[in-house]
Amino acid sequence: MSKLVIVGTVAFDAIETPFGKTDKILGGAATFIGLAASHFNIDAAAVSVVGGDFPQDYLDLLENKNIDVSGVEIVKDGKTFFWSGRYHNDMNTRDTLVTELNTLADFNPVVPENYKDAEVVMLGNLHPIVQSSVLDQMTTKPKLAILDTMNFWMDCALDDLLNVIKRIDVITINDEEARQLTGEYSLVVAARKIHEMGPKYVVIKKGEHGALLFHNDHVFYAPALPLEEVFDPTGAGDTFAGGFAGYIAKTGDTSFENMKNAVIYGSTLASFCVEKFGTERMQNLSSTEVHQRLLQFKQLTQFDIELT
Repeated sequence: MSKLVIVGTVAFDAIETPFGKTDKILGGAATFIGLAASHFNIDAAAVSVVGGDFPQDYLDLLENKNIDVSGVEIVKDGKTFFWSGRYHNDMNTRDTLVTELNTLADFNPVVPENYKDAEVVMLGNLHPIVQSSVLDQMTTKPKLAILDTMNFWMDCALDDLLNVIKRIDVITINDEEARQLTGEYSLVVAARKIHEMGPKYVVIKKGEHGALLFHNDHVFYAPALPLEEVFDPTGAGDTFAGGFAGYIAKTGDTSFENMKNAVIYGSTLASFCVEKFGTERMQNLSSTEVHQRLLQFKQLTQFDIELT
């Protein structure tokens, strides 16, 4: 069984959308990635940090999904990372209301000894130096190192970000971030420039408009499934990344053809994530529901063109 190391935040979120608002609920990149990856019955471990205020029930939830939490440091006298945001009516734009780094400010990830040979490493959105330190701890070069990042690090830690980008195989960013990173409006040109920075594969997420996968001169596009209701987009990108990484870890196949499947699985899982607040939908998602939605994706995208 392939091993997957997931590095990122395990956190509290408070979310406000046109459909309602929450108090502090379970969130964080590593949480969403882990819950998505758990659908592939792989040997996964989360590496993160929380404070003494983090409920044991949340850690138990991850363990019950077969996610090893021995790499989640608990700082007894510290407080857990907290983010609060408010989404606009279009659900694509949001305002950050509160960001409290708390224990994350001094986070030094420690990969558990028995995961230092993991075949797949998923580096969730964190400071690039923290992401690099995880790669430094691996005793064997991962078969696939995947990195997620955001415009904040492009603004304040660009050199560190470029250094870690050189070391990874796949980068997942959204269209706005791809344009900022490269200075190019065309996503095809932007992907080519990102290839030149190091990654063999570039995944550009376009939210409700799907995702693009680039590899050399090859391009694959996966639409997002049209949904009746988008309740809360928080964590959708991380859920996509978790589905993508989990599928690759499960199959052990890093070819472009197999990555197309990984993109579809990631998109499918992300379509569930947005249906409820926070991680609520992902906590109770059944394999039957995933299979049925994959069939919907197939019907949405497969057709024969009659050439005249």
